[in-house]
Amino acid sequence: MAKYLLLIHGDEREWAAMSEQEQQALGDGHRALFAAAGAAVLDTHALEPASVATTLRADAEGRLTVTDGPFLETKEAVGGYYLIEAADLDEVMGLAKHLYEATAGHSGVEIRPVVEHG
Repeated sequence: MAKYLLLIHGDEREWAAMSEQEQQALGDGHRALFAAAGAAVLDTHALEPASVATTLRADAEGRLTVTDGPFLETKEAVGGYYLIEAADLDEVMGLAKHLYEATAGHSGVEIRPVVEHG
């Protein structure tokens, strides 16, 4: 079994403006993923908005720079994640398709295999 990280990206303004019906569809999608995945969900969390993020970067001389918010100016931000254990990518895609964010026009789900050292 391998581990996969599902990164849920989206436009935070769109998420904030969602109708009750869209919010219900979003919640239903997350419940459906949990029902389908069961114990394969190793961890999951929603994240605070990108506006409260802190980014650390080193300059050319190696001095650390701290900035408020995300490093890159972008319309999309990571809004949450799932860490899932699965046999293969096809299994994970089958689970991720339950998420509303996978089909909403203003968001998406990025699936990345986790590298395990040791």
